[in-house]
Amino acid sequence: MQSFDFYNPTRIVFGPEKISKLATLVPAEARVLILYGGASAQKNGTLDEVRAALGGRVVQEFGGIEPNPTYETLMQAVEQIRREKLDFLLAVGGGSVIDGTKFVAAAVNFPGEPWDILETHGRSVRSALPFASVLTLPATGSEMNSGAVITKKATHAKLAFMSPMVFPKFSILDPTKTYSLPPQQIANGVVDAFVHIVEQYLTYPVQGMAQDRFAEGLLQTLIEIGPKALATPEDYDVRANLMWVATLALNGLIGAGVPQDWATHMIGHEITALHGVDHARTLAIVLPSLLNIQRQDKHAKLLQYAERVWQIRDGSEEQRIDAAIEQTRQFFEGLGIKTRLSGYGIGPEAIEPIVAQLVAHGMSALGERQNITPEVSRRILAAAA
Repeated sequence: MQSFDFYNPTRIVFGPEKISKLATLVPAEARVLILYGGASAQKNGTLDEVRAALGGRVVQEFGGIEPNPTYETLMQAVEQIRREKLDFLLAVGGGSVIDGTKFVAAAVNFPGEPWDILETHGRSVRSALPFASVLTLPATGSEMNSGAVITKKATHAKLAFMSPMVFPKFSILDPTKTYSLPPQQIANGVVDAFVHIVEQYLTYPVQGMAQDRFAEGLLQTLIEIGPKALATPEDYDVRANLMWVATLALNGLIGAGVPQDWATHMIGHEITALHGVDHARTLAIVLPSLLNIQRQDKHAKLLQYAERVWQIRDGSEEQRIDAAIEQTRQFFEGLGIKTRLSGYGIGPEAIEPIVAQLVAHGMSALGERQNITPEVSRRILAAAA
């Protein structure tokens, strides 16, 4: 196992009717900006609960954060905060709203052009406003990590940043708030969490025994509860487990001391930026093909994945790997998520522009061994056509 320095200061407040805890969790003197996305948080009553819990504090709101939060929209929130001298941010929504809030928190007092936060992948962040979240969509794990992905509409750039300055102070997770979500969003959340785990697990062995078993248990849980989350949307236990697994998938624990990949995410980001496909669906497109193309580098862990996660023990090593990759694809398809570019109306002519974007954004040495070159990315995309 490799050396590591694990740090995560986010407090999790989990369970039904926990939004009322905002009354004591948010500083009494805070001047609060509530950030949210579309109308769902208003329709299902979550925003009303948040407003009531915040009581007599100075509270303003900023809505309209997109499913892929854009720099242009978020800078409007930055200007509102500066103008109104607000000092505490509260994200109410899913990962996109929380990601956007992280950027806003870092951008308000940033001394230069805020897009540099993305260009430097967060290395230039020296401070951030305090913020917290009320999670309504289990998927990204953004409620308990320090990363975010932001899109710049003007250039079709979709970049990620991380900074210890943008861990949420706390996050409230109420599984009942997921009951009214559309099936597509739940399916996306299952796939997003699944691929987050795979990106930290399916690399090469380093004797991270606890991390491996933890990751395998999370994957098996998603395989078990993913279909149930769609079939029985108001099953509290299923939704509670989905919400907690999605958080654990990307809060740093399973990735501590082990190599990580993230090539599927980087390639997927460019598909979203150019074609507007949901983030999770780009992961479902890329991952099976990437595992196949990279099967030699991932050989030992793919065999472990086949046996421990999918209970595949018969056949040659290559047959077992084939079966594990196919089971992965079928799991995604069974959730109603297509796993080919063609399923989203994207033809082979789209591959070169996607690769060009990867090159333009410095994504020319991806993967746990940094050997996924633009040519390899091209092969992965061709295999996913």
